[in-house]
Amino acid sequence: MTKLLQGASGYMIFDRMLNLVSVDMGIDLGTCNTLVAVRGQGIVLNEPSVVAVRKNTNQVLHGGTAVGWVAKEMLGKAPGAISVIRPLKEGVISDFDITEAMLKYFITKVTGKRSLIGPRVVISVPTGITAVEKQAVFNSAERAGARRTFLCEQPLAAAIGAGLPVTEPQGSMIVDIGGGTSDVAILSLGDIAVCESLRVASDDFDSAIINHMKRKFNLQIGEQTAERIKIEIGSAAPMGDEKTMEVRGRDLISGLPRKTVVTSEEIREALLEPVTSIAEACTRTLERAEPELAADLVENGITLAGGGSLLRGLGVVLQNATGLSVRLADDPLTCVARGTAIFLENIELLKSTLESDMDV
Repeated sequence: MTKLLQGASGYMIFDRMLNLVSVDMGIDLGTCNTLVAVRGQGIVLNEPSVVAVRKNTNQVLHGGTAVGWVAKEMLGKAPGAISVIRPLKEGVISDFDITEAMLKYFITKVTGKRSLIGPRVVISVPTGITAVEKQAVFNSAERAGARRTFLCEQPLAAAIGAGLPVTEPQGSMIVDIGGGTSDVAILSLGDIAVCESLRVASDDFDSAIINHMKRKFNLQIGEQTAERIKIEIGSAAPMGDEKTMEVRGRDLISGLPRKTVVTSEEIREALLEPVTSIAEACTRTLERAEPELAADLVENGITLAGGGSLLRGLGVVLQNATGLSVRLADDPLTCVARGTAIFLENIELLKSTLESDMDV
């Protein structure tokens, strides 16, 4: 047995033996939400990427369980001794220790506390991150308990999860709008042909609404209120019946609580800048595509994925900007996670397309 396990070939045999008793998982490590898919089971976890800790100590509250939905309920409402942190910004890790604690909690929640063997993990990352940012993902996953870690580019995972024929010799275009980044990519033959990663996404929609309420109404609102406004009355293009919504916040002049009414037209105007940035990224990507790929897209069009793609009228804006048909993927929120699950089911065949912790 000892001789069998010596050398690189021995490592591979031992690795396969471990795979029989460990849990393999794909993780969509998002700025707003983290989704986990387990091979053969589909998506088993979908929680906010939020952690509540004690100030100055970074000790996670409630014995390490104040993560995800529990922590999100504290956003904007925590006392001075507690910090509620979103450890990822613009799709990359901004707080190494908190990300490690969050990943460890999610991995343990999926595998169970009694799991003795760490899982192999596929983590999706934006296309535009640096080598240092990739290393931070590897380190966080390793310290959180992963046995092996592979990185998969988000637009490729999103396209696979959306059911696009990415392995065929034809062009497919995906626009994945997450919380911190938007990835625009044209794919063919199982890889990305042209792409652009834009650090403008759903979080910027919320920021634009917050800034609009400050400028026009002298009203300070929180992130969760801005998100509710975006979901209930937000749009990128006129959608017929316009809506209104009562918004509560803190008056910037008097400092007292106040409420006001905003319209969907006002919110659409507030969202114009980030929406335009995404549309311009789409046109730039198309301009760089090979003529044959561009020709395929006339028929195949553009597919939208990610939570930000649910903004009403966004498809209309992109269709007007590009001249191509635009469709929304089935269950766009889970496209990337479902794509990583498909990677897991075919990981032996797809290892060459992934970046592994063994390569760094």
